Amino acid sequence: MPRLTFRGRTWTRDRAMVMAIVNRTPDSFYDHGATFAEQAARDAVTAAVREGADVIDIGGVPASPGSEVTEADEIERVVPTVEWVRSQFPDVVISVDTFRAGPADAVCKAGADLVNDNWAAADPGILEVAARHGAGYVSAHTDHVAPRTEPHRPRYEDVVASVVDQTVALAERAVAEGVPADGVLIDPAIDFSKNTLHSLAVLREIDRMVATGWPVLLAMSNKTVVGESLDVPLGERLTGTLAATALAADRGVAMVRAHQVRATRETCEMVATVRGERRPSRTVRLLA
Repeated sequence: MPRLTFRGRTWTRDRAMVMAIVNRTPDSFYDHGATFAEQAARDAVTAAVREGADVIDIGGVPASPGSEVTEADEIERVVPTVEWVRSQFPDVVISVDTFRAGPADAVCKAGADLVNDNWAAADPGILEVAARHGAGYVSAHTDHVAPRTEPHRPRYEDVVASVVDQTVALAERAVAEGVPADGVLIDPAIDFSKNTLHSLAVLREIDRMVATGWPVLLAMSNKTVVGESLDVPLGERLTGTLAATALAADRGVAMVRAHQVRATRETCEMVATVRGERRPSRTVRLLA
């Protein structure tokens, strides 16, 4: 697995790392505000760490269109949680899901290690912020769509080529601006500017991203691609999510973003064990 370092925290794993999702928003597509309250967010972080999360990803703005969230609102939502996580879990990697330089600066000052920018440097100042703080950066593919918008009938000649070309170019730009190279990941941004057929094509050929040499973050937990592929509602997408996660882990993705931490961690561990990259936790049967 790739070696990743986020502000001095170096991680090597014999499996794909697990990034736990904690939304400080009242209108998340998945949990509809279950962790909007500060104490609920803290409880979710504690549970995620206990279940084996390597990274805690905290977000204060939903990706989907909706009510305006000002920079001040975002900072107020996220910074106290980051400060608390840093004090309680000094070894965990803290990621913040933000697309704006101001909030990125505030959370890095509060102790965040990784800027998870879902909108591909739509605010170009976000790269300078990550560089100045020595934080990691996630280079995502959105095909130049403005933050919190959805395109009408997106089209690609080759969606996988678009994903590879744009994420690699942004990763290289981030490093050129001073972001530490060993803290940069590329993210195909499943379902962002992509219909289900596009997302499935990317998942099918995720090894093309892995082959670039940049560590790949897969963020597809419970997304529409699963719901439409299996014709299942939001609450019944775990099986499909884990199936795709297993295939991607086998192809070599470095990190998986997840709502259900324990199930995702065990999926990644099982894949790594079958591949011979991880030893079984115990071997007793027919050996004693």
